[in-house]
Amino acid sequence: MMNSKVKGVCSMPDKKPVGGASEGSVNPKEWEVTPGGMLVQKRNSSSNQSSVPIPTIRVRVKHGSTYHEIRVSSQASFGELKKMLADHTGLHPLDQKLIYRKKERDSKAFLDVARVKDGSKMVLVEDIASKERRCLEMLKIAKMEKSSKSLLQIGLEVDNYAEQVKALETTVARGSKVQQMDVDHLTGLLMTSLVKLDELAVIGDLKSQKTMLERKLQKQVETLDAMKLQNTMPRSKGDKIPVKQHEHSIGKGPIATQKEQTQEKQKSLIAQMPMLQQTQRHSEQSVVFTTKWETFD
Repeated sequence: MMNSKVKGVCSMPDKKPVGGASEGSVNPKEWEVTPGGMLVQKRNSSSNQSSVPIPTIRVRVKHGSTYHEIRVSSQASFGELKKMLADHTGLHPLDQKLIYRKKERDSKAFLDVARVKDGSKMVLVEDIASKERRCLEMLKIAKMEKSSKSLLQIGLEVDNYAEQVKALETTVARGSKVQQMDVDHLTGLLMTSLVKLDELAVIGDLKSQKTMLERKLQKQVETLDAMKLQNTMPRSKGDKIPVKQHEHSIGKGPIATQKEQTQEKQKSLIAQMPMLQQTQRHSEQSVVFTTKWETFD
């Protein structure tokens, strides 16, 4: 008798599913255990999701003496509203100032946070300073693009000229003379490229490219000058070695060359001496001194 009472007290009553649902209809995938150990229904389950549409509000924006009525999402940002106003006003979004409740609103701020409601009014003002900065930035970018294209074009010209200089060097190395006209023409082309490169104004990373091209052009001009000088020097018929290589092959070559230059200068001065003496005699004969005195009565 006592045991039956204890069993009746300790036994739990049978629970029925809420809403009359059977035990087999409960989907275990729709439930999750919280960190506290409670069994709750999943918040991201498809049965718990509600497709509530975001409301669209109507905003009146005054620009000068014109009013524009814009329909926009209530959760949109002021930047998105500026993009929509650009189609109506022709102003760039970065050149716009939106004033709501006597306060300029940032483009990243949201309409619902600023308590913009259906039928709210705003004022659109053109930002002159921002427009000037944007135009200057556009001009700067356009100038950089133009300079970059010019540098690329000059670089292609320099590469072409470098191949021609190399071909002339190969001809000279074989012991043959090059045409003076070819050397002068190529030197003129290189100098023209140097002038164009000097007139080109560059900024930033383009400066290093310009400096590199200038050095390359100067080196080619110096090579042509040395080639021109070497081409004018008299050479024996059997001599096929360039002058520079010949000087380095003989230890006393540069000294002998300096002596020859000094002797040539002396010879030219000796040749000019008779002309100088004749000029001096002529100047002495042109000046006549007299010792006759004129008397006055």
